[in-house]
Amino acid sequence: MGTSFEYSKTLCGEGSILLILGLVPYVGWVLGIIGVILLLRGLKEIANYYQDNEIYQNALTGVKFYIVALIAAAVAISAIVVGVGSATGFKFNSSFTLTAGFGIGLAVFLGGIVIAFIFYVLAAVHLRQTFNTLAQKSGEHSFATTATLLWWGSILTILAGFGFILIFIAWIFAVIGFFAMKSTQQQSNAPPQYNYTAPHSTASAAQPTQTPRYCSYCGAQVKQDAAYCPNCGKQL
Repeated sequence: MGTSFEYSKTLCGEGSILLILGLVPYVGWVLGIIGVILLLRGLKEIANYYQDNEIYQNALTGVKFYIVALIAAAVAISAIVVGVGSATGFKFNSSFTLTAGFGIGLAVFLGGIVIAFIFYVLAAVHLRQTFNTLAQKSGEHSFATTATLLWWGSILTILAGFGFILIFIAWIFAVIGFFAMKSTQQQSNAPPQYNYTAPHSTASAAQPTQTPRYCSYCGAQVKQDAAYCPNCGKQL
């Protein structure tokens, strides 16, 4: 069980790193796809370990929504390119003329962008649920930070650069969380913390109270270990 957990969290950590490297030009998309596969595979094992399939299902649904968002964005970009081509006679350096093709292309572009944004936010919602659950199960606060940054990053994608920066930082926290998380056995083996309180002194209560000693002849008070009365001199 421990080996499987270590292997699973390593898969997730490596997958998250590859997702970050997805920004690399030319080969980034390949690294991103590999990263998604590794991340999902690792999350499935972690979901089995914690006996909570929602961890994997939310992540899988999030990835599906990301794919829909990418397709919608691709359709939108293709539509506007075709529309502009229709308005310029497919000679993009020539004069621009409003045509029905351009109007259709613009409408499809706007619709595709709206759909892409909606599914992009929905994907972030499901991934946020995955990372919040991981934070609760593992105790790693980095996952909670990842969930928050992914959510706000998707919302602020409208601001382009700022939203993507938050998402980039979110996956850095995800990497930290995956490599730092511990199994339940490792958590249970941690030394317990005790709050030590010094006991109250009971010395005064433990000491018995001594009864005063008196001479049986003259009644004078004498010491406990005295053999003769200091007053009358008789033997006690």
